[in-house]
Amino acid sequence: MDTFKGVIAATITPLTPDGRFNETVFESVMRSNIQSGVDGFWISGGTGESVLLSEQEVIRTAEISAELCRNKVKTIVHIGALTTLSAVNKAKGAAKAGVDAIACVPPFFYHPTDQTIIDHYKAVVDAAGLPLFVYNQPRYTGVEFTPHMMEKITQNVPGIIGIKHSAADLNNIYHFRNMGLQVFTGHGSLFLSALTAGAVGVVDGPLTVAPEIWVRIYRDYCNGNLSNAQKAQDQATSLVHLMLEFGFYAACKVLTGVRLGIDCGNPRLPIPSLSPDERDKLLQDASKLGII
Repeated sequence: MDTFKGVIAATITPLTPDGRFNETVFESVMRSNIQSGVDGFWISGGTGESVLLSEQEVIRTAEISAELCRNKVKTIVHIGALTTLSAVNKAKGAAKAGVDAIACVPPFFYHPTDQTIIDHYKAVVDAAGLPLFVYNQPRYTGVEFTPHMMEKITQNVPGIIGIKHSAADLNNIYHFRNMGLQVFTGHGSLFLSALTAGAVGVVDGPLTVAPEIWVRIYRDYCNGNLSNAQKAQDQATSLVHLMLEFGFYAACKVLTGVRLGIDCGNPRLPIPSLSPDERDKLLQDASKLGII
């Protein structure tokens, strides 16, 4: 079984002024993150505005990522969609591109049953032939994966190797780990706590902005230097809270762009952009944190 661990940046999907996928800037962001020491990428996930991208855009992010990251860091492409057909199409495209794994939220909106979710995951695993990470994000999907539910699903979908746990109950990290799953926390503000609970790593959007902070947390934790790890975690948590205050998705693009000296564009509608005043205040507060 392939092993995934460490700091996985949930990367943004940069857009041009007219709203098209900006491939050049996407590559620049990924190269910068790799140089900062990340262990991989979570591509076209929530931070990447996944459900607002077309199938072809998701597949293109997979193609670029696979080529850029091959033999360097891991690539996990989120292929979740409203329909099983769309998820299957993206899974096939990601596999053809040569990524390391796929991730998938459960089907949502129509209140799926457990069997519906199992059938959905079977379809994408069969289509891709790749390891699958379940994406546990009940705030947006309306479905929360409990340990009992995950046992039922993993028994019926052998390709599942891990879970991104973005639900509130950190206790479940312990249970998922004991099921043999590779557990990533989706809460960058709680990375250190999640590691002590048994998580193998973190997947979150703020990592794209300042990956070196989370890399320090992980390396200091692994080296037993918990005091330094906590200091880095405090800075990371402050950044997460700042971004949430201003609008997470827009703030992620603005801060990433300013740090790298590139234009990452605005979020795709209906996600709101920052006003000029909001942008100025965000940059002022980020400067006080030492982020820019």
